[in-house]
Amino acid sequence: MTQQPDYSFEADLIARGIMPIAGVDEAGRGPLAGPVVVAACILDPELIPEGLNDSKKLTLKNREVLYEQILATSHASIVSVSAGVIDAINIRAATLRGMVEALQGLAVQPGYALIDGRDVPQGLPCEAQALVKGDGRSVSIAAASILAKVTRDRLMTRVAKFWPGYGFEHHMGYGTTAHLEAISKLGACPIHRLSFAPLKG
Repeated sequence: MTQQPDYSFEADLIARGIMPIAGVDEAGRGPLAGPVVVAACILDPELIPEGLNDSKKLTLKNREVLYEQILATSHASIVSVSAGVIDAINIRAATLRGMVEALQGLAVQPGYALIDGRDVPQGLPCEAQALVKGDGRSVSIAAASILAKVTRDRLMTRVAKFWPGYGFEHHMGYGTTAHLEAISKLGACPIHRLSFAPLKG
């Protein structure tokens, strides 16, 4: 049986008087182009959308529906960290910076954050816990993963119109064969991450 994310981490914290709880996740650590997008989300315990899961396990249609439901029922903050910043400080540091900014951007001050991955960034506005594969364990992180993924995919689809020929609307900047062939033919464009192989000299 496939594990589904639930509200158990959040419920345990609430039982200890710690709230509200924000889930934090990112989309786009691995691509050769575009930003890394980080989302923070505080779910309403009474209005948790059904079907929340790791965004990678959902269909495009389900992600889009859940995205709207999450925004309609939750406090959310979404941050984009550009390719230029990624090149300047590295992808890990850029992602951690985005996590801090996303939590700081919430309209409601979180009492605690559940963060996907292994790292708890410094400078957070609250205490936090890192959860490996958290988007498959916590619905708050799953919600953040959906917000980040849908936001980034929409952004890459839009930028494809400014830099045609790369196919960003299809591969979202990941290093597919078609993308690598386009880079070989056209060279890098302003949203490529020049610190990533094979783009770096």
